[in-house]
Amino acid sequence: MPPYTIVYFPVRGRCEATRMLLADQGQSWKEEVVTKEAWLRGSLKASCLYGQLPKLQDGDLTLYQSNAILRHLGRSLGLYGKDQREAALVDMVNDGVEDLRILCSYFVRHNYEEGKAQYVQELPGRLKPFETLLSQNHGGQAFIVGDQISFADYNLLDLLLKQQVLAPDCLDSFPLLSAYVARLSARPKLKAFLASPEHVNRPSFGARKI
Repeated sequence: MPPYTIVYFPVRGRCEATRMLLADQGQSWKEEVVTKEAWLRGSLKASCLYGQLPKLQDGDLTLYQSNAILRHLGRSLGLYGKDQREAALVDMVNDGVEDLRILCSYFVRHNYEEGKAQYVQELPGRLKPFETLLSQNHGGQAFIVGDQISFADYNLLDLLLKQQVLAPDCLDSFPLLSAYVARLSARPKLKAFLASPEHVNRPSFGARKI
């Protein structure tokens, strides 16, 4: 039986970074897919600690909150930097990813038609910090922190792929980020996951089938 169980909706949403991490690290997991109808019945929602998903089951440990899940897997699988300094930088990057993810999620859910032009116009300014961070680490030829992959890389990759869904040319002016996405996406196990029907058929955002 797989060591991990993911409970989530049939979308990429806030869980795809976790799936990417597990796939790239050669971990198996079970999916318990929650339909909209099942969620609206209310019993599952009432059973969730914060009334929301995703949920990760790791043996007898039950975790909610997507970033707590990523941090747990980072600690468990050695994806949290090589020392305290790198761990602090990994946390900083992940918090920056969360800031943009919140903005993106709000825009898609509440202001997609009217706000898309402004969102795309402001996107370069929100992506620039990540380009800067890459430039400061091995000239942008490695990972976002240090010389080994971290959970923040998977979270950032997922965020960047989602931005490309919304604005396909958004990385054109960021050569390091563009190469970073290509480099990580070419990792053999991650490449296979990104090409899998399970990933391809899941919409990026739950609020809209995009």
